[in-house]
Amino acid sequence: MSAPPRLRAATLVRLGLIAAALPGSTGAVAAPRASKAVPAAIAIDYGIALAGLPIGTAHLAGNFEGAKYRVDVSATLTGLAGAITGGQGSARSSGTIAAGPQPSAFSIATRTTNSGIAVRMALAHGNVTQSEVTPPLVDMDDRVPVSPANKRGIMDPASALLMPARARGDLTDPENCNRTLPVFDGATRFNVVLSYGETKSLEKPGYAGPVLVCNARYQAIAGHRPDRPGVRFMEENRDMSVWLAPVEGTRMLVPIRISVRTTIGTNIIEATRWVRTGATAEAPAASGSVASLGR
Repeated sequence: MSAPPRLRAATLVRLGLIAAALPGSTGAVAAPRASKAVPAAIAIDYGIALAGLPIGTAHLAGNFEGAKYRVDVSATLTGLAGAITGGQGSARSSGTIAAGPQPSAFSIATRTTNSGIAVRMALAHGNVTQSEVTPPLVDMDDRVPVSPANKRGIMDPASALLMPARARGDLTDPENCNRTLPVFDGATRFNVVLSYGETKSLEKPGYAGPVLVCNARYQAIAGHRPDRPGVRFMEENRDMSVWLAPVEGTRMLVPIRISVRTTIGTNIIEATRWVRTGATAEAPAASGSVASLGR
């Protein structure tokens, strides 16, 4: 059974914002050395396509200075999809890179013609200290409860778009794919398990060189409704991948292409422009609070 159009639209906006939160890191990584750290920034424009049809655009702006980071993401549905749904959204996260991204603040908001959802979270050392979802989640007897333990040692979906190097050598070392991402979006807790697939050469406006192709698996942990067809579909989904490219001057990789098979076709978010700049690249802050993936 397919979801109502309004829910499908909201899901597509969230995919455009964080693409199921595929890239990120956990476990031991090579942290930036303060003595060599220099301000850096990356700005990436993406096209969003569903089943081969262009449906929107997205933008990512990441700023890095020493161990500190900020990432802004926005997405808008265009064409017929945008005219019907009015779908758009934005997210912001900031924090430090230690053994992976450790956010201190996260906000995201998505809006369609008929509804809007927002979330705000405050965090310390990867642990949620405060969170707010607007409008509040509707209590469902079949929803797996989110325990306090589920809110510890996590990354938010926007931070999960940053991938510090695990290997000490080349940024395109296959080991930089192999990790599990502990994501909490304000309502649901899930893992994304990444594994090395292959290394490709890619050429895009602003970037030409090798990229890591990482396969991805989704694991629901808490906050989800286990009997929902969409949850079962994602847990059984073997057709998800993220292509990661290194950010010059950093020990960081970010997505240049994300592919996720959905029940209505394959959703592809792919870079159309890649710009490495100084530490001044800016993107609009997320308005309101934040949307939940698993709502």
